[in-house]
Amino acid sequence: MTAKHRIIQVGSYAGSPTANDRLARDYDVVELWKYPDRKAALAEHGKGVDVLVTSASMGCTAEIIDALPDLKAICSWGVGYETIDVKAAQRRGIQVSNTPDVLTDCVADLAWGLILAAARRIAYGDRFVRTGGWGQVHGSIPLGSRVSGKKLGIVGLGRIGQAIAKRGSGFDMEVRYHGRRRRDDVPYTYEASLRDLAAWADFLVVATVGGPSTFHLISKEVIEALGPKGTIVNIARGPVIDENALVEALQTGKLGNAALDVFEHEPKVPDALKANDNVVLLPHIGSATLETRLEMENLMLANLEAFLKTGKVLTPVVE
Repeated sequence: MTAKHRIIQVGSYAGSPTANDRLARDYDVVELWKYPDRKAALAEHGKGVDVLVTSASMGCTAEIIDALPDLKAICSWGVGYETIDVKAAQRRGIQVSNTPDVLTDCVADLAWGLILAAARRIAYGDRFVRTGGWGQVHGSIPLGSRVSGKKLGIVGLGRIGQAIAKRGSGFDMEVRYHGRRRRDDVPYTYEASLRDLAAWADFLVVATVGGPSTFHLISKEVIEALGPKGTIVNIARGPVIDENALVEALQTGKLGNAALDVFEHEPKVPDALKANDNVVLLPHIGSATLETRLEMENLMLANLEAFLKTGKVLTPVVE
């Protein structure tokens, strides 16, 4: 019998249908999360290991990379990679892969669900019915706002940002965007100033990458520029928004609504957001459909298999 190839798995793929089972079936997996002393586990089992699998939530630190002298590839489940020390990997010539494209449509769909939920007060209305408010003589909910024909601002026009913008055309919306640079291959207007984009928009959707380069990119100034009739939607990463400034703006009426799938200190969500009826909250489920999670799993495994066969991953992270 041929010995299975040994790999390191940083954490359990709880959000993927069969990833753990498929890895265990085909590889000799060192399940790092099961060891109370990671450093000792890496020292004992890490020699000769050339592939590590992880995810955006589990990450891979420079400490883990340094503990694996033979590591040559990191295969991650998910599109985000801010929790992986890519620079430390690159200094060693270690390839890093993620799973782009396969989750684009589901995340864009959810962004639109949040836009509609915030504008038309869908979550509020659901609670209103469930708690018996509709049965009261004078029971009614505050009026929402129209989505069709409004102004849609997008922060970060990558794959997901473009998919969100495309859906905006179905609502007869004018679309503008802000990013690190102007794009010549899209039909949307570029705003060099993020504050100006926020001041123009009715809905501001955050679809940029996470990490140090975008930490608190959506600042107090940007939030207040969006204004008391504006709505901010975040399907990117929580720390992109200054959460304290967001809470303050909502409480003081300087911002109209927020619809959030991600938060600055997940899974902790400020009580002030939970208590605010102008806020829609979701538990980071942008890619959480059966179809997309399976495609993410398949692509992560395909990257692993491709590296072992050819020495190259299929979807490398390029910085």
